[in-house]
Amino acid sequence: MKKNECYSLGKITKSHGLKGEVTIYLDVDQPENYKKIDALLLDIKGELIPYDVEKIQIRGKKSILKLKEIHSIEETEKIVNSEVFLPLSALPKLKGNRFYYHEVIDYSIFDNNSKQEIGKIKAIYESTGNDLFAVDHEGVEVLIPIVDEFIEKIDHANATIFLILPDGLIEVYLNS
Repeated sequence: MKKNECYSLGKITKSHGLKGEVTIYLDVDQPENYKKIDALLLDIKGELIPYDVEKIQIRGKKSILKLKEIHSIEETEKIVNSEVFLPLSALPKLKGNRFYYHEVIDYSIFDNNSKQEIGKIKAIYESTGNDLFAVDHEGVEVLIPIVDEFIEKIDHANATIFLILPDGLIEVYLNS
């Protein structure tokens, strides 16, 4: 399996105990959705290696993981600091106006105030403040904050997102 067919679940940060358990940082919104995973992929020197999960104790974002193939603290050394992946097909289904960032790339953005298409999402920039849609509007990159208050409707069937944007947001980019 290749990385572009997967998503990052998190990272193994350190050993936990002496019997091959590790601490895994789950870089997800709802760690409890992953309490029943039975296998995962670890990035070991640029290659995705499959491992079977013996057990996972969800304790929020920092959880405890035991892999069937790892039996001692010494064996954990080869997997500590490894990024953890799952196939895209394992993503939990989202409802309503929720979405995964990777799935909305190339969606069309519409402003419901003006009833006009703004453009297509070309990238999503993640930051400590608000994450941003990077939208191509007639050759100009327009950044739109990803906030619930702006998102009126997501139509996955037609690859469109309808937003209610503050007056003047788009013009800021066009007049600079």
